[in-house]
Amino acid sequence: MPVTPEYVSSIIESERPDGIMLGYGGQTALNCGVKIAEADVLQKYGVKVLGTQIPGIQKTEDRQLFKDSMSECGVPVLKSKTVNTFEDAKKAAEELGYPVIIRVAYTLGGRGGGVAHNEIELHEIVERGLNASLVHQVLIEEYIGHWKQIEYEVMQDYEGNNVIVCNMENVLSMRVHTGDNIVVAPSQTIDNREYHMLRSAALRGTKHVGIIGECNIQFALDVSSDRYVAIEINPRLSRSSALASKATGYPLAYMSAKIGLGHTLPDLVNRITKTTTACFEPSLDYVVIKHPRWDFTKFERANRRLGPTMKSVGEVMAVGRTFEESLQKSIRMLDIGNDGLVLNRNDAKDYEIEEIEDHLLNAEDNVLYYVAAALKKGISVEKIQKLSFVDPWFIEKIKNIVDVESNLKQKPLDKTLMRKAKHLGFSDKQIGRAIQKEDLEVRKIRKDMGVLPVIKQIDTLAAEWPAKTNYLYMTYGGLDNDITVSADQRGIVVLGAGPYRIGSSVEFDWGTVNMVWGLQQNGESNVVVVNCNPETVSTDYDICSRLYFEELTLERILDITDVENPKGVVTSVGGQTANNLTPKLAKSGIKLFGTSAEDVDRAEDRSKFSAVLDKLHIKQPQWQAFSSFSEAKSFAIKVGYPVLVRPSYVLSGAAMKVVWSQEELSKYVGEATTLSPDHPVVITKFMLNSLEVDVDGVSDGKNVFIGALVEHIDAAGVHSGDAMMVIPPWRLSNKQIETITDYATRIAKSFNIKGPFNLQFLIHHDQVYVIELNIRASRSMPFVSKLIKTNLITLAAQAVLGKELPKVAPDKWKKTTIHGIKMPQFSFMQLDGADIVLGVEMQSTGEAACFGDSFYDALAKGLISVGYNLPKTGTALITIGGAENKEKLLQTMATLKHLGFKILATEHTAEFLTEKQIGEVQIVHKISEPDRKPNISDLLYERKINFIINIPSTSTLEKYVGMLYDEYQIRRKAIELGIPVLTTTELAESFVKTLEWMTHNETTKKALEPYDPI
Repeated sequence: MPVTPEYVSSIIESERPDGIMLGYGGQTALNCGVKIAEADVLQKYGVKVLGTQIPGIQKTEDRQLFKDSMSECGVPVLKSKTVNTFEDAKKAAEELGYPVIIRVAYTLGGRGGGVAHNEIELHEIVERGLNASLVHQVLIEEYIGHWKQIEYEVMQDYEGNNVIVCNMENVLSMRVHTGDNIVVAPSQTIDNREYHMLRSAALRGTKHVGIIGECNIQFALDVSSDRYVAIEINPRLSRSSALASKATGYPLAYMSAKIGLGHTLPDLVNRITKTTTACFEPSLDYVVIKHPRWDFTKFERANRRLGPTMKSVGEVMAVGRTFEESLQKSIRMLDIGNDGLVLNRNDAKDYEIEEIEDHLLNAEDNVLYYVAAALKKGISVEKIQKLSFVDPWFIEKIKNIVDVESNLKQKPLDKTLMRKAKHLGFSDKQIGRAIQKEDLEVRKIRKDMGVLPVIKQIDTLAAEWPAKTNYLYMTYGGLDNDITVSADQRGIVVLGAGPYRIGSSVEFDWGTVNMVWGLQQNGESNVVVVNCNPETVSTDYDICSRLYFEELTLERILDITDVENPKGVVTSVGGQTANNLTPKLAKSGIKLFGTSAEDVDRAEDRSKFSAVLDKLHIKQPQWQAFSSFSEAKSFAIKVGYPVLVRPSYVLSGAAMKVVWSQEELSKYVGEATTLSPDHPVVITKFMLNSLEVDVDGVSDGKNVFIGALVEHIDAAGVHSGDAMMVIPPWRLSNKQIETITDYATRIAKSFNIKGPFNLQFLIHHDQVYVIELNIRASRSMPFVSKLIKTNLITLAAQAVLGKELPKVAPDKWKKTTIHGIKMPQFSFMQLDGADIVLGVEMQSTGEAACFGDSFYDALAKGLISVGYNLPKTGTALITIGGAENKEKLLQTMATLKHLGFKILATEHTAEFLTEKQIGEVQIVHKISEPDRKPNISDLLYERKINFIINIPSTSTLEKYVGMLYDEYQIRRKAIELGIPVLTTTELAESFVKTLEWMTHNETTKKALEPYDPI
């Protein structure tokens, strides 16, 4: 159900709990808790807040109360002023002097904030921030982008005992939000006096506001003057908390929950040493780096510049014995195609000094690569520091990497140089590029030299106490292994999914953890997990027998299998990252549990996959593999534009494009082939006005269990990860359902699938076509599993072990009495300039699933869950491109009018609606015509529009061929002001019908039912 005051209040009314914890669900849960407390819901039902109390939350989240609280306990803060209007913001900025930073109260990830250098920018950011704030409040603050950014994780119990769990430093200084910053633990560039000065302030400030449990406090430090200020306190578990917990091995969430229940720090035992208590502060004998992952390439017009608003979609954590080792490991973990800071596949470009300096001054996601480029050009450390605000210590460490790169290229590779390179985090691939050898050749040379990584434990106390931990990492900064794996400890290695990114999120973590549990339930007592994402459950060390917080690269997995000598490896639950390792591991002689590498390759290679479908006489859209532009051009002319460019081995539509012209074809063919150089690229006829259907299932090689048919509400052309999805299907005929089920069963058997799989189908003119097969867990499997009350990964665990699937009722999804809706969650506000029109490239950063007694019951809850308001009355702005779309939505507009909504429309849409006698329609004028009134811009800022229906004439055509700037301006401005924009006919129609349904119905509020026993 949605985490909103209305729904949580109803749950409290029915469940009557004794207590409630607000600090574990991020900003959403915190804001919801404050709201229900202010509405006296907790008092009415006698519910006690466990952990930090409501006044403590308010003192940290309300910008003025925070400022006052810090002043009361002697913790300095920046000059600032809390405001609720633009006029007051303007006065504050004039008093402080530009530039100023705008921070928004009760928000997450710097949402809505920014840095203003003048009044025009101030107006833009303040209006956006006020609308994003729970309490319509922003803070105007002096800007100190060049100061250091230091964080402390604090634990405190009801008796006032408190400890610092972790201290962290942000490499890119205060000018970049900590969520987008490269963070190192422990801090590397502050001295002992500075550390204790800030430590004392952290304990003093958090105690004064009344923190109970865990929190994060952030400081800015000016090392030139010793001046420091507190920036904010997060009175909840946060991204930084997850990082601190995994970096130290101190289970913050667990300990915080225990403290919330009344335990004290001296009473709680350190779960790693088993002998010390929780009030011992962790010590680290290693360096941890958190590196964000960005996906800017997915977004048209997105501004890549980093600042006070978080734009990253995920992160990784690397552990090593040197900063250089951890940094280069973290880059590999990102899975963006780079093997480290230098010696990458695309390193050939020689940058001009002016370009380098500009990128240092205006930091983007690739800023550290430009630091390395600057050093290669001979730019001094001092000048790099002045331009980038990166501390000289970090620059010197990057210089060490650059120097070793030079040595690798110019000197013979002896054992000393090999060990030095590995000590600084160079991979076998990087070394191979320097000496013109393949990575596996380098691996053999290295092993022959005796240069091997060792296994070290993360033990919380830097080996000062004996550790009983299975929490491990590998490094070249040691001589001996901390553990040995005996023959009776041989187990199965399960590969995780790496960082969250667009297309791979918590769904694959769910798959990884459930596979571990499933294997354990089937008698495999030793299950090993490899993953590198600190935000996941799979990287909790108590989930499995041994946890390696490590890279998901071939080199590192082979290093681990050398030590573990496992029975085999499972690659089918870690998304495309793990799946892509399947053929390489098989080629290296590693046994794989589940579907064979040959069969996975037949599915992933689109040419081979299509050939199998031809043999099965199963329809597919017309396609052709090509390796030259002339071949592609001939095929496109033959089938007619549009066509879809599809490379092999990709995730979430990477480099997948709808192409509408020969000119575009030339551009996108190049993008696709650089992504997958070793596999053919396929172009397919793109079928407009089609439906898409997903099938999630499990097979043991003979028996096939279909979890569900999942229908996309949006038409084909919107990526499956961005589409609204429904179970059971609401538009499919019985014949189409039977055909899809038959195709899925035959395909699963033909590919000898042993484990989970996902199939995607297209329905065009009542004919069923197959799009693709993924022989792995999918994004929709948790959704399907919870709706049909059957855990597909539990079944898959049996299948990968070679066991026959248990007897589960076939077509279970058909017999369910509930409806399920999966809704995408987007983060367009965070990405300056990004357009929200959807296409075949996935852009959503999360999702929500809701169940209901009817389609609209589930859809209403789904819409609310991802942030839509469902107004009963109000004003809608309508702007629809193309005659076909206008006709398609005519009934929807009539329904809106019948519901009593006022309709505003742009000129051509208004003419159409008037001609169709829809009723009164008011014409409004474009944002680019500010002198013509009434103007859309004014109406948006004045909050006189409740939602917008903005349908491009052809979304993909408009997006990739001459996007209409006026339409883009409407969409962008609305998103920044928090006004819902509906950009597909299907979403618009569903939204309006939901509003109609809500006039006579209420949504259900029922608990999720547990899985059926298998």
